[in-house]
Amino acid sequence: MINLSVKIANAVFKNPVTVASGTFAHAEKYYNLEEVKKLGAIVPKTVTLHAQVGNPPARIWETPAGMINAIGIENPGIDDFIQKKLPNLKKIGVPLILSVLGQDSGQFMAIIEKLNTQQDIAALELNLSCPNLNHKILVAQDPQATQELVSKIKAISKFPVIAKLSPNVTDIGEIALAAEAGGADAVSLINTLTGMAIDIRTRKSRIGNFMGGLSGPAIRPVAVAMVHKVYQSVKIPIIGMGGIANANDALEFIIAGATMVATGTINFINPRASLEVLEGIKTYMHDNDIVDIKELIGSLNR
Repeated sequence: MINLSVKIANAVFKNPVTVASGTFAHAEKYYNLEEVKKLGAIVPKTVTLHAQVGNPPARIWETPAGMINAIGIENPGIDDFIQKKLPNLKKIGVPLILSVLGQDSGQFMAIIEKLNTQQDIAALELNLSCPNLNHKILVAQDPQATQELVSKIKAISKFPVIAKLSPNVTDIGEIALAAEAGGADAVSLINTLTGMAIDIRTRKSRIGNFMGGLSGPAIRPVAVAMVHKVYQSVKIPIIGMGGIANANDALEFIIAGATMVATGTINFINPRASLEVLEGIKTYMHDNDIVDIKELIGSLNR
């Protein structure tokens, strides 16, 4: 018997595999429900206080090893989400980690208060690091702002709180420590790297928002290094993501220190990727006589 279960605060997940926010919006189109139930958790698209139409097109540009996106958090707003989307997500029967974003602390608090009226939510992921909202500085680029916001939300949230961190910083370990000091139950990283692509014929950006977030295999080595750095900095669990395309990629993150892993960009190419990652982790553990996933977490040899 292999034990794949992991915990974040009081939330228990039967295995460490989930999906990155914004990459798994319509699971029912790709999986039958029995297959979806195999995942450790589902993270729906980020939701904001009010409805957002997102950024102007073009919103996505494919790169040699990934893509740049500037969707702009298009979503129906928290009230519509709770009324129309959340009930169907609960029916899947997989723990839900809800990704939320406020334009300021007041909006974050308002979202949390609305979600506090709900049941059957495993955790909340605070999107502190979306790179395509035209903010001069992200919360996740400022240790003090990170600690203060996490502290405020942790004080009122009845669910475990996860802080999603940005790679677009000098020292992500410092930001992770600030999130931990604010009371975060876990951190997730990395969000996308700031990137752009230029049409040399028009000499204009190929992205309507001018710049966007680079994701996919191109960023994986950066993400693995940052996960390991954060693992050495904090004591709370880490959800690792950034260019995971297969089980070997996911295992790199786990060995580097991630308690859970999330597939993202690969979901657009292979909607079954998360299930294949899960099966690959099981095979690796079986082949290497590893009986508990915790034996792998942070097991990097130096």
